[in-house]
Amino acid sequence: RHDGNADVIRQELASEHGIVIGLRSVELKVRPWRRELLARKRATVRFETPPGRQLQIDFGETRVWIGDERLRVYLFVATLGYSRRLHIRASLRQGQADWFAGMEGAFLRFGGVPAEILLDNAKALVEHHDATTREVRFNGRLHAFARYWGFAPRACAPYRARTKGKDERGVGYVKKNAVAGRRFANWATFEAHLDQWTREIADRRVHGTTGVAPSERFAGEAEALRPLGGRAPFGQLRDLVRKVQVDCAIDLDTNSYSVPWRLIGESVQVVVLGGRVVVRHAGQVVADHSLCAGRRQRIVDRS
Repeated sequence: RHDGNADVIRQELASEHGIVIGLRSVELKVRPWRRELLARKRATVRFETPPGRQLQIDFGETRVWIGDERLRVYLFVATLGYSRRLHIRASLRQGQADWFAGMEGAFLRFGGVPAEILLDNAKALVEHHDATTREVRFNGRLHAFARYWGFAPRACAPYRARTKGKDERGVGYVKKNAVAGRRFANWATFEAHLDQWTREIADRRVHGTTGVAPSERFAGEAEALRPLGGRAPFGQLRDLVRKVQVDCAIDLDTNSYSVPWRLIGESVQVVVLGGRVVVRHAGQVVADHSLCAGRRQRIVDRS
């Protein structure tokens, strides 16, 4: 009840029970219970995920000598739950675009997308996470990013970062091994070093938990990842909502694109990517047009 605070117990013994006793005597008496409280807080159930199931992501902050300047650098680290392979991306900030770029870099490095991504409660990704009910409200753009790449986002329990312990240890490993004590002539040299260190050191080391080098263990995980399917980066995607007009079309950038007449008055999802305009309703593709480069044009598919 007192969260291990011996002095509060000493005060209550005196005020509520009339027992006057020295603080040291109380500390000696409650020592076993304090150890139990500490152990309860630290106790963690270790779990392993099957191949292709989970990617854990996080940012770590450090200072790096780039040229003659010691810069504050943010290191995005992604760790595959099964093989423990790492992907690292350095940046000067940790905004939403940096989270997305880090994840897409990991997808390209690993050649596929995991079923789920476990992330921290960063404001750029999570709008609300109730510590009691565990209700999570993700950022709308993160939802769109997850739909585009086909993974399920998961948020760690608030104030319990070790839920994604594999990546927490990975961030510390990168900061202490790849970066510590080194200087780099410029940013390009720094990025090249991180890439080389990942391939030649991190991928080849014998992992302390699995007992296998991540590059070897990845052989059993690569096929379990969802193929990229030639998708362009999410930053090139536009995900919009439009209402179908009475002329059986939706408006986009002053042009109109035809949609089935039965959807007049309905709201539809419009995705613009790779030179295509794809219209969906209730999850189904109802129209697919080439993107028009002109203005005030009417694009009609008679079928």
